[in-house]
Amino acid sequence: MTSTYRGFRAAATIASGFYPVARLRIGSPIYSQPVTSRVFRALITFGGLVALAVALSSCDVGGLHPIFPNPVSPNGQDIYNTYLAISVPAIVIFVGVEVALLWVVIRYRRSRQPVGYIPPQVHGNTPLEVVWTIIPLIIVLAIAGYSFGELQRDFQPISNEQMDITVSGHQFGWDYDYQNGVVVHQEGTLAGDVTPFVVPTHTLVKLRFRGTDVIHSWWVPAISGKTDAVPGYDNFSWLKIDQVGTWRGECAELCGVGHSTMQIIVQSMDQADFNRWMDQQKAGASPSASPSASPK
Repeated sequence: MTSTYRGFRAAATIASGFYPVARLRIGSPIYSQPVTSRVFRALITFGGLVALAVALSSCDVGGLHPIFPNPVSPNGQDIYNTYLAISVPAIVIFVGVEVALLWVVIRYRRSRQPVGYIPPQVHGNTPLEVVWTIIPLIIVLAIAGYSFGELQRDFQPISNEQMDITVSGHQFGWDYDYQNGVVVHQEGTLAGDVTPFVVPTHTLVKLRFRGTDVIHSWWVPAISGKTDAVPGYDNFSWLKIDQVGTWRGECAELCGVGHSTMQIIVQSMDQADFNRWMDQQKAGASPSASPSASPK
């Protein structure tokens, strides 16, 4: 009688269309889950992957390469090396853990065990728990120490600079104040109309960042990390570009309705071209920094 009832219940459940057929054996439970639940999780996963692809493609179209930029300044190279030193071991550990987890799930899945099987129960293992606590702690402390030391080198005031420039962020643009009194003013605009920030090649440039209203963040991935421009407080960075070219960046701190227009273009010139450009600025001529390479 019981078997007949279970068979009738299984047939009724399948006929309702709410549960897919997972196992049809009279006398054993049907291991299944709602179709709606699985479809919902699949849609969420697919939507997340699509959103990630769109985000990465938009960065590439805009000229930004924030994941694997090609560093053109020594401090940018230092940050890139730090990124790899942390990311590569993390990826290896992640893949190893996920592969081991997947193997256990498949190897010891329920369908391979007898009905009513209960695996051996383990209640604590002090040596193992100490090991898996101490090792991650050591890894995290090593990452913190290494990263902190690198950031101290790349975001501290330097004393051997060949040029000193103050970068002021405002809603919604940037001002570049050269030490000779020339100021390049850039208002927020579309990427194609951005007034470039011009520097000479082979020159160590000290950058001082300030905010005039709210917090902004100056970021050119190929040159350096993000540096905040904070009202009432100066932050520092530096750059030294040894090749002629143009590189894009943007404000990386949400600062108001015009945040997306705070684009950045850094253009490096040979010293002779830079001197001519600077003479034009001193004479009051409109900026005429001719592009020498396409944005990277």
